[in-house]
Amino acid sequence: MDTTSLLMLIVGVAAGAGIGYFLLQNATKKKAEQLLKDAELKAEIVRKNKEIEAKEKFIQLKSEHEKDVQAKNNAIAQLEQKAKQREQQAVSKEQSINSKIENLNRKEKELEPIKEKLTQQLEVAAAKKEEAEKMLQSHVKQLEKIAGLSAEDAKNQLVESLKNEARTKALAQMKEMVDEAKLQAVKESKRIILQTIQRTAAEQAVENSVSVFNIESDEVKGRIIGREGRNIRALEAATGVEFIVDDTPEAVILSAFDPVRREIARLALHRLVTDGRIHPARIEEVVEKTRKQIEQEIIEIGERTTIELGVHGLHPELIRMIGRMRYRSSYGQNLLQHSREVANLCATMAGELGLNTKLAKRAGLLHDIGKVPDDNPEIPHAILGMQLAEKYKEHPEVINAIGAHHDEIEMTSMLSPIIQACDAISGSRPGARREDTESYIKRLKDLENLAISYPGVEKAFAIQAGRELRVVVESEKITDQQADLLSFDISQKIMTDMTYPGQIKVTVIRERRSVAFAK
Repeated sequence: MDTTSLLMLIVGVAAGAGIGYFLLQNATKKKAEQLLKDAELKAEIVRKNKEIEAKEKFIQLKSEHEKDVQAKNNAIAQLEQKAKQREQQAVSKEQSINSKIENLNRKEKELEPIKEKLTQQLEVAAAKKEEAEKMLQSHVKQLEKIAGLSAEDAKNQLVESLKNEARTKALAQMKEMVDEAKLQAVKESKRIILQTIQRTAAEQAVENSVSVFNIESDEVKGRIIGREGRNIRALEAATGVEFIVDDTPEAVILSAFDPVRREIARLALHRLVTDGRIHPARIEEVVEKTRKQIEQEIIEIGERTTIELGVHGLHPELIRMIGRMRYRSSYGQNLLQHSREVANLCATMAGELGLNTKLAKRAGLLHDIGKVPDDNPEIPHAILGMQLAEKYKEHPEVINAIGAHHDEIEMTSMLSPIIQACDAISGSRPGARREDTESYIKRLKDLENLAISYPGVEKAFAIQAGRELRVVVESEKITDQQADLLSFDISQKIMTDMTYPGQIKVTVIRERRSVAFAK
């Protein structure tokens, strides 16, 4: 490439840089950045190309010079050998070599101004680059002023937006996973509960507050009453049971809320009638013997129950209380039978869940132990049972399960919700408990009145024998969120203010109807 072409190329590059500079002034930010990059790239390419060309030219000239020198040396060597014969030729060649050297020197001198021009052009390109960067910064500032945001603020807003979007997607995915886990948990819990109920035998409730003692004839009634009623007064004083001798043929009614006392009175009366000797001293003796017999029988019942259930290592006092459950009832359900049923349910459910079945059965058997103390303190039976379990060194998980099965304390063990669920299953199954008609109707009315007392409630219906309360609210006064809160408030009010067997489901119904007529 000759000097003229090189100069034209440099001039063309400079002209291109000038055109780029003009375009940068009138382009948008995006075009300015692109043109700046293109200008930088072109300038860098031109600079590198020129350097490479110069180096190549220099190397080529140097190589030619070295070749000429080598040829000269070779020629000199040959000329020395043939000096005499080719002296004239040597002189001519030397002149030729000198002329070539002069040419090389002249070419080197000619390249020096080209190098200087290239250096100047590179400086001009660097200046153009710096000016383009300043223009870019100016355009960025103008855009920031128009947008009302700095580049850093815009970047922060973009990052925050991306974070929020990612968080929203993560929450949605998490909700899907939780819903799926809940669905699987509900299915698995239903399977476990159904299988547990199916594998546990149940009995119907039979319970009264009176016992009927049959006699052979009404003549025995006179002997039971005694002269001036002293025998019957002695019986009532010794047993604490009311003896009703009325017009019922061949029967004496024993009335008491304590089943143990009623059983002692029934057995003592049976012995007295069989023996035939009925007088106050004999009555006191027989009642005392019968009481001791019942106490021994209570201990035997407790021991037999623990052996049958495989619950070992209980304190003797706890065994005696388990035996006393035989003579206690709750809503007509025998307490010992209920506790045995809960123990079996707990063991089955704990086995399905991979928990300790022995501890579960132990906690299920003892969960209502607070209903049969020798005294009757005014505290909930779950708390009293927990205190008794602590007193007799029971396992901490058993203690917590007893105290928490009616939510009096916080549950800290996996056994606690199992005991609570099995207690509800045993108490709420059909036929487990019964109420008299009057108290049953009163409980249903109390449920409905409790729901109607809340503002916005239009109607309330206690259905399924009082196990579900359906509340119809006015859609104009109660929103969907308030309906959710209302069902929770009513359920909490029922738990704190009412006594009921099993559990009660509260369903709040909010319906909005729009009716129009086409005439």
